[in-house]
Order: sequence, then C-alpha cells, then structure tokens
Amino acid sequence: MSTREIDEEHGALFAQQEQLPKLPVPDLESTLQKYVESLKPVLSESEYKHSAHVVAKFGQSAQAQELQRRLKARAAEPGRASWLEEWWNDLSYMGYRDPVIPFVSYHYSYNDDPRCTRATQRAAKLISGAIAFRARVVDGSLEPDTTRTSALCSHSYNYMFNACRIPTEPSDKFRTVAYHGNETIVVVRNSRFFEFSFVRNNVVLSAAEIEQTLEQIVQTADAADAVAVGVLTTDHRDTWTRNRRMLLDAGNASVLQAIEAAAFVVCMEPDMPQTREELSHVIWHASGRNRWFDKPCQFVVTDSARAGFCGEHSMIDGTPTLRLADFAVAHSLALPDGPVPRGFNPAFNELRFQTPPTVVRAVAQAQSRFDVNVAAQHVCVLNFAAFGKDKIKKLGCSPDAFVQMVIQLASTRHHGRARPTYEASMTRSFLHGRTETCRSVSSDSVAWCTSMDDPSADTGRRIKLLRTALATHSRLTREAVNGHGVDRHLLGLRMLVAPTEPMPAIFTDPAYTYSSHWFVSTSQMSSEHLCSYGWSAVTPRGYGIAYNIRENSLIIHVACVRNEHGLNSDRFAQCLEAAAHDIASLIDVKKVSEY
Repeated sequence: MSTREIDEEHGALFAQQEQLPKLPVPDLESTLQKYVESLKPVLSESEYKHSAHVVAKFGQSAQAQELQRRLKARAAEPGRASWLEEWWNDLSYMGYRDPVIPFVSYHYSYNDDPRCTRATQRAAKLISGAIAFRARVVDGSLEPDTTRTSALCSHSYNYMFNACRIPTEPSDKFRTVAYHGNETIVVVRNSRFFEFSFVRNNVVLSAAEIEQTLEQIVQTADAADAVAVGVLTTDHRDTWTRNRRMLLDAGNASVLQAIEAAAFVVCMEPDMPQTREELSHVIWHASGRNRWFDKPCQFVVTDSARAGFCGEHSMIDGTPTLRLADFAVAHSLALPDGPVPRGFNPAFNELRFQTPPTVVRAVAQAQSRFDVNVAAQHVCVLNFAAFGKDKIKKLGCSPDAFVQMVIQLASTRHHGRARPTYEASMTRSFLHGRTETCRSVSSDSVAWCTSMDDPSADTGRRIKLLRTALATHSRLTREAVNGHGVDRHLLGLRMLVAPTEPMPAIFTDPAYTYSSHWFVSTSQMSSEHLCSYGWSAVTPRGYGIAYNIRENSLIIHVACVRNEHGLNSDRFAQCLEAAAHDIASLIDVKKVSEY
C-alpha cells in the first residue's frame, strides 16, 4: 500500500544502513538460563522448581535444537533484514485488534510557552518546526540517531510523515505516499477536517502565514457542527475496517485519501486543561472527535495554547518521534513573531465527509464505546522535584537503573510482592531493530527491596544490596539492547513450531504466560521539553509507568484501568514518591560506588 519505495532512502540519515548488523539469534542455552533466572523472583519455590525442570527438559530436547536451527536459517535468508520484524509488527501492532486509543497510542505533553497566548500562534510555530524537520527527513540531511559509539537504524523514519495505518482484516496495513506532491497538513476542529498546502509557489509558508490560515480554519470550523467521523478511528480494528469500507461506499474515497496522504495532522482542541493529568488526557485522546488516530504524527493544541503530540505506535517507536517533538519545540521557541506579508490570502479546503444515516449510526456507536474506554483510564502524573539526572549521577548511579529500582520498591510495597515488570530496551543498533524486553525484576532487586522494609537491615547492607541490584539491572539492560534478551528469542522459537507439531511444554507452562504478563510496564523518554509523556497499561491488571528523567526532576506518568482489580494510579504514584525519597535518604551521604 505504498507509493514511496524504501530504496529511495538516501543522504546522511540512511548512509549507515548497509553497515548495520542484523539482529542476532542468541545462544539457546544462554537464553534458557536467563529465562530461568527471571522466573525465580516472581514464582513460589514449588512453581520455580517445576518450571526450571520444564525449561531444562526443553533445552535437552531435539525439538529445541531444531527450532533454534530454523530460527538461524530464517535469520540468514537473503534479503531478510530481521528475523523478528515481520512477526513483531504483526503480533504487537498490525494484528492487534483492540482500539489503538487508548491501548496502543502514546502522547507527549509539552511545557508551556509563555510567549504564545493564542492557540493558533502556538500551533503555527510547532507546525513550522515539524515542516523543517520533515524537510531534513525528505532530503536525507538529518543525521541518524546515534549511541556513544555508533549510528542507529533509521528505517522507522520512513513511516513518520505522509503515512497512515489502514484498518484491514485480519491484520492492518501501513500506507506511505510520495513526499513530493503531498506537502499538505490536515487540521481538525469541531469534528471538521481541513487541508492546506504548506508550500506556495515553491516556498514554504512562514509561521505567520500558517497562523493566519489556522485562524480562518478555526473560525470556519466553529461556525457549524459536523458528524464526528474521526471517532471511527478509535474503534476495534475489525469494526473500523468495516466502517471504513462503509465510508468508501458512501463516496468518501477522496477525503480518506487526503487524510491518509497528509504529512501530519494538527488537532485544535477546545479544551482548557489546568492540571498535569487533565493535560495528559487532552493530548492523549480528548473527546476523540477531533482526531485521526491512525496517523503516526498528530500535533495537539488546546484553546489555552497548551500543546503536545499523539503518536500511533505500529511502525515507529518513541525515540524518532521524541526527536521530532524536541526539534519542533526548540524551533518554535527560537522563532520570532513576524508580520504576515501583505496580500497573503489563506487557502484551504474542507474535507467534507458524506454521512448517510448508516455512517451517523456507526459514529454514535463508536463514540459510546470510546467514552467508556477512556473513562476507565486513570492517570496520575508525579513531578518529583527533589532530584533528577544530575544528582543521581553524582550519587554514582545509572539514572535509568535508579528509576527502575524506585519502581521496583514502589511496586513491591504496592502489590505486596514482586510482580513481572517490563522495561522497553531499544535495539535500533541492528538493522530494522525496534525493542527487546528487559525483565526488570531480579533476585537482586527483590533482595534489596526486602531489605528496605526489614528493620534488622542497616544502611550499609541496604546500600550494598542496592549497588548489586543496580549493577544487575544495568547488565540486563545491556543484554537486551545488544539483542540478547529473553522474550524475543523465545517468541521466535515459538513461532517456528509447525501446526502439526506439539507445542513444547516450556510455552504451555503457566510460568511462561505469567512471567510475561506485565503487571508493571515501563519505558523511558527523557526530554527537558516534556512535562509528561505516557500511554496505557498493557493489561487490565497492571500499570503503565512512563518516566522522564530531566536534569533536576523526575516526571512519572502512571496509568491504569479502574476496574474490579482495584487499581489506583494515585496510590501507586504515592508509593513511587515515597520510594524515591527513601532511596535518596539512603544514599545521600555517600555515593553508592563508595560501598
């Protein structure tokens, strides 16, 4: 579903692609050993003994060796960039049928810009920044993301602009269109869709010209209501597939084409959020009426000139879009206010949906389901100002490992025991790499958490246990980043079991399901430009913990579903704050490395 070929990749952004290694197939024995180690802290003694026996038996079996051989053969296939890519994209995203909002999409809430008092002014400056970033992607002049030692894979940048997820059964597709000839932005306001070109006479519009265009769009949109067709994108993917066909049958092909082909979407929301939590809800989803959630990039601006970004996750992870967000914000902050040139006349088109009664009914039903889904999402945003990256480093700790131990201590106290915890680890040092799981709960983290509430444990012992737990976590993260985690390898083996073959007991063992049921799902995106970022929990029984390690503060976004399991984001956030204070008090006297 593409008119833009990947072989069009060029410039500095893609210059290192051919030099990138492919995702490795880890050693089977090593993976099984790591898997068993990850089970010990989350299972009872009897459960652990049973599962360890199951894993050992699998490792000795001819079937395990055969599955490993098949996986290595798949990885070595000519023309295959990654043995994991096709499976992962389908299982985790394209084939996942629950609504993308709130269950897949994520959001960044930006710091306020005190110079911008008008929503159209804030939006225009962010749009100007996004256009400038897009130009660097299109001509390839954007430098690739890097680690300290090497470039990272840039493949996902192909799916940032002029792209859209398309609902289909049984698995969605992703459409990209040519950059050139599609220099358009879609603006949504009051459930109405508008399109304008950001290039006129081969010159990119200025921020002042964009603002004037937005002002007229908002005035036009607010003059009359429309059927909120955008809310159809919030529905179950199979339902949305059928409703998209219905839209096409009603004569809306050109409207859908314009939205799906646009560079990105700008959502002008009427809300006036006050609290951090209110802002998160508005940027993430708001009423659902002024969105097209299948677009990978939606910039959101409220009537109070607060702003953020909502991302569709299926083909692009957070690091590239955070780079876009940071660039757009920095660009907007540096952009002076300028006059609109004389004679400038805003030009835009309304994308008018044909909405027969069948469409109106479908929209009403989708609205009802969306309202139920988002009403159940409970969010708390913790702004911990006592310390941030600077102080954590001065204490001799890895900032990420430090926050993960804060989460472990809070989770243990909240749940009364260690629960399986996921941390996203980036594998973009490999061709077409995305993420691997870091299983954050270790025997060392459990030993340290236990000591923190053990009155017989003195400070020296607690710090020594913390040092060990931090080192273990850093090792687990390195292994995951280097493609030697547990979960993706086991997935690959499981996917290669033929339909006619028995499923190995390692995958039917309850511990396999339980240990990857993420009661706590975590991820870090750190930026001084964000006042929060977040997404939903990945299970009705768990919490989604998104954290931003700023220079002098920690911002932690806690999300859960209010349901029969009694979850409460406020209470978990209180546990996080108490845990952070306890760790800071513990190690404030000396660096951890001094013990």
